[in-house]
Amino acid sequence: MKSVINSSRFFLFGLLAPLAAFAEEHAASATSGGAGGVALAAAIAVALAAFGGALGQGKIAAAYMDGASRNPQAVSVMKTQLILSLIFVETLVLFSLLIALTLAGKV
Repeated sequence: MKSVINSSRFFLFGLLAPLAAFAEEHAASATSGGAGGVALAAAIAVALAAFGGALGQGKIAAAYMDGASRNPQAVSVMKTQLILSLIFVETLVLFSLLIALTLAGKV
């Protein structure tokens, strides 16, 4: 139960921390249009992408360790697949960051 509470704290911090980065200095500019919504959408996109990417990478690493413990002779072959899988997951996270920064640049 304690790990669930710690995980939820981490998720909420990851969701709310980017909001401070996109905060606007003047309250008048926040009410001028949908700029606050775009910043909120960008922050949520980055937080969810990082959370999903971390879960995916954890599952990939767990599957690799499971496979390596069952068949130690195939570690060299599986290591290449592990690295490629981790790169693909991290690329998706970086693409979402790029899209979020593009959206935030329109604010």
